[in-house]
Amino acid sequence: MTKSKKGTASSAPGRTYEEAYGFSPNEGRKPYSPDADSTALALHGVDHTARPTWKLKETIEFYRDVLKLPLIHCISARGWGPPGHHDFLHFFFDSGNGSTIAFFYYIGADMPEKYRPEPHHFFAATHTAWRAENEDELIAWKEALERRGVSVSSYTRHEVLESIYFVDPNGYPLEISLRLRDIETLDSKDAALTLEAALVAEQEALKSGAVVQSIDEVWRQKARLVEKRYFQDA
Repeated sequence: MTKSKKGTASSAPGRTYEEAYGFSPNEGRKPYSPDADSTALALHGVDHTARPTWKLKETIEFYRDVLKLPLIHCISARGWGPPGHHDFLHFFFDSGNGSTIAFFYYIGADMPEKYRPEPHHFFAATHTAWRAENEDELIAWKEALERRGVSVSSYTRHEVLESIYFVDPNGYPLEISLRLRDIETLDSKDAALTLEAALVAEQEALKSGAVVQSIDEVWRQKARLVEKRYFQDA
């Protein structure tokens, strides 16, 4: 994976992961400078998500044969980067609209205990969600997956989405969701207000050596912000 461009990764091993991939371990600790330049940046959708798998056969069969996602690419390589990096296969399935879902299979590696699935919402928080275009498509996915032997959740409606959930052979949570309405400008304003309230609540709690314990504390701060910003001079 050697590249000629300045600052890009090289296959030459380094002493640490950071050195191998060309950045300092201290860079992440520097203060962010969002106003340091006026460069206009844009993203154009997700290219791929990637996770490790220790179940090569089951993973291939699930994504290729059960979900019917075309297998479109596979990188096979000797370990690169930091010392001790395993040889690996990195394979990609087409998940629509130019996106892929990919897996690393590290040859000869055993699964570390920390990667084992657990029945906890912290584990489920890291998941992949695909989009259905309409209600019929969401229903078709649920019924087809169940016919193919996959255990699927009931339809779950949460604010602007309706979703079904299931897991792959590795225990990774997957979701197919239907957007119930378009996201409006008001949604982004409300999101900014909610997160600002959460930050204020954290700062207030830290002053007394505490932590935020419930969403009610965030809501109270949000109510104060709304009153101050929109109703104080009314």
